[in-house]
Amino acid sequence: MDRFLVGRRVLVVEDEVLILMMIEEMLADLGCESVASASMAGKAVALVENDTFDVAMLDMNLNGRSSLAVAQALAAHSVPFVFSTGNSIDEVWDGFADRPVLRKPFRFEELAGSLSRVLAR
Repeated sequence: MDRFLVGRRVLVVEDEVLILMMIEEMLADLGCESVASASMAGKAVALVENDTFDVAMLDMNLNGRSSLAVAQALAAHSVPFVFSTGNSIDEVWDGFADRPVLRKPFRFEELAGSLSRVLAR
Protein backbone atom coordinates (compact mmCIF):
# COMPACT_ATOMS: atom_id res chain seq x y z
CA MET A 1 0.00 0.00 0.00
CA ASP A 2 2.71 2.51 0.99
CA ARG A 3 4.66 2.06 -2.26
CA PHE A 4 2.15 4.39 -3.93
CA LEU A 5 3.80 7.26 -2.06
CA VAL A 6 7.47 6.57 -2.88
CA GLY A 7 8.88 9.41 -4.97
CA ARG A 8 5.65 11.44 -4.87
CA ARG A 9 5.34 15.21 -4.60
CA VAL A 10 2.87 16.09 -1.86
CA LEU A 11 1.18 19.34 -0.86
CA VAL A 12 0.10 19.61 2.77
CA VAL A 13 -2.21 22.47 3.70
CA GLU A 14 -2.29 22.69 7.49
CA ASP A 15 -2.34 25.64 9.89
CA GLU A 16 -1.12 23.84 13.05
CA VAL A 17 2.69 23.78 13.04
CA LEU A 18 3.05 20.68 15.24
CA ILE A 19 0.55 18.71 13.16
CA LEU A 20 2.33 19.82 9.98
CA MET A 21 5.68 18.66 11.35
CA MET A 22 4.17 15.28 12.27
CA ILE A 23 2.66 14.88 8.77
CA GLU A 24 5.94 15.87 7.09
CA GLU A 25 7.78 13.25 9.13
CA MET A 26 5.20 10.59 8.26
CA LEU A 27 5.43 11.45 4.55
CA ALA A 28 9.23 11.28 4.66
CA ASP A 29 8.96 7.83 6.27
CA LEU A 30 6.65 6.82 3.39
CA GLY A 31 9.29 7.79 0.84
CA CYS A 32 7.72 10.94 -0.58
CA GLU A 33 10.15 12.84 -2.80
CA SER A 34 9.09 16.30 -1.65
CA VAL A 35 6.56 17.90 0.62
CA ALA A 36 5.42 21.49 0.12
CA SER A 37 3.28 23.11 2.77
CA ALA A 38 1.03 26.10 3.24
CA SER A 39 -0.86 27.36 6.27
CA MET A 40 -3.05 29.87 4.43
CA ALA A 41 -5.46 29.33 1.56
CA GLY A 42 -3.95 32.03 -0.66
CA LYS A 43 -0.47 30.52 -0.48
CA ALA A 44 -1.87 27.03 -1.05
CA VAL A 45 -3.79 28.12 -4.17
CA ALA A 46 -0.64 29.81 -5.51
CA LEU A 47 1.34 26.60 -4.97
CA VAL A 48 -1.31 24.55 -6.78
CA GLU A 49 -1.32 26.97 -9.70
CA ASN A 50 2.47 27.22 -10.00
CA ASP A 51 3.75 23.75 -9.14
CA THR A 52 2.95 20.11 -9.81
CA PHE A 53 1.77 17.73 -7.10
CA ASP A 54 0.87 14.06 -7.20
CA VAL A 55 -1.41 14.26 -4.17
CA ALA A 56 -2.46 16.70 -1.47
CA MET A 57 -3.78 16.77 2.06
CA LEU A 58 -6.07 19.66 2.93
CA ASP A 59 -7.16 20.86 6.37
CA MET A 60 -10.77 21.98 5.97
CA ASN A 61 -10.37 24.87 8.41
CA LEU A 62 -7.37 27.19 8.18
CA ASN A 63 -7.11 29.63 11.06
CA GLY A 64 -10.89 29.70 11.38
CA ARG A 65 -11.47 30.12 7.64
CA SER A 66 -12.70 27.67 5.03
CA SER A 67 -10.19 26.08 2.67
CA LEU A 68 -12.83 25.58 -0.04
CA ALA A 69 -10.85 27.72 -2.53
CA VAL A 70 -7.92 25.32 -2.15
CA ALA A 71 -10.16 22.29 -2.72
CA GLN A 72 -11.50 23.95 -5.87
CA ALA A 73 -7.98 24.73 -7.13
CA LEU A 74 -6.83 21.15 -6.49
CA ALA A 75 -9.85 19.78 -8.34
CA ALA A 76 -9.33 22.20 -11.25
CA HIS A 77 -5.72 20.98 -11.58
CA SER A 78 -6.74 17.30 -11.21
CA VAL A 79 -4.69 16.83 -8.04
CA PRO A 80 -6.16 14.00 -5.95
CA PHE A 81 -6.52 14.97 -2.30
CA VAL A 82 -7.83 14.02 1.09
CA PHE A 83 -9.36 16.32 3.66
CA SER A 84 -8.24 16.42 7.27
CA THR A 85 -10.28 17.89 10.08
CA GLY A 86 -10.67 17.93 13.81
CA ASN A 87 -14.33 18.85 13.35
CA SER A 88 -17.39 16.92 12.23
CA ILE A 89 -17.14 15.22 8.85
CA ASP A 90 -20.68 16.37 8.11
CA GLU A 91 -19.22 19.65 6.88
CA VAL A 92 -17.74 18.35 3.58
CA TRP A 93 -18.64 20.83 0.85
CA ASP A 94 -20.97 20.16 -2.06
CA GLY A 95 -19.09 18.55 -4.91
CA PHE A 96 -16.44 17.04 -2.63
CA ALA A 97 -18.41 14.38 -0.75
CA ASP A 98 -16.42 11.66 -2.56
CA ARG A 99 -13.13 12.83 -1.01
CA PRO A 100 -11.75 10.85 1.93
CA VAL A 101 -11.68 12.63 5.28
CA LEU A 102 -8.99 11.95 7.88
CA ARG A 103 -10.20 12.76 11.37
CA LYS A 104 -7.56 14.34 13.60
CA PRO A 105 -5.78 12.88 15.38
CA PHE A 106 -4.99 10.17 12.84
CA ARG A 107 -2.42 7.38 12.82
CA PHE A 108 0.41 6.76 10.37
CA GLU A 109 -1.49 3.85 8.79
CA GLU A 110 -4.60 5.99 8.25
CA LEU A 111 -2.59 8.71 6.48
CA ALA A 112 -0.75 6.18 4.30
CA GLY A 113 -3.96 4.34 3.44
CA SER A 114 -5.97 7.45 2.56
CA LEU A 115 -3.28 8.95 0.31
CA SER A 116 -2.56 5.59 -1.34
CA ARG A 117 -6.25 5.04 -2.10
CA VAL A 118 -6.71 8.41 -3.79
CA LEU A 119 -3.56 7.83 -5.85
CA ALA A 120 -4.79 4.39 -6.90
CA ARG A 121 -8.06 5.78 -8.30
